[in-house]
Amino acid sequence: EVQLVESGGGLVQPGGSLRLSCAASGFTFDDYSMSWVRQAPGKGLEWGSVISWDGGSTDYAESMKGRFTISRENAKNTLYLQMNSLKSEDTAVYYCAGPTTGWGEGSTYSCWGQGTQVTVSS
Repeated sequence: EVQLVESGGGLVQPGGSLRLSCAASGFTFDDYSMSWVRQAPGKGLEWGSVISWDGGSTDYAESMKGRFTISRENAKNTLYLQMNSLKSEDTAVYYCAGPTTGWGEGSTYSCWGQGTQVTVSS
């Protein structure tokens, strides 16, 4: 059974940082691209970031570029999202999604995690 479990969300002040983690199981993690997708309150799903199977290629939504970094540790079957310079508009539920088919917006995902809440507020 494919399973994705996110952790690391929480309440942070504007300008602060958080690192999200996603533990994957039930598939050969290092065979696939993986993604982060978020959903802000009252809004639809927003694609955020994608990373290739080996970590050699990444891409980001404009809203995340320069502030967020996606990475992975294949030996631990774990995906990460380092979020810096957080803004109130980053408040959302963040989902780990994969294996990813495609690249960037419009990709499809075999599985979703349960999500982790990130709240940016003073």
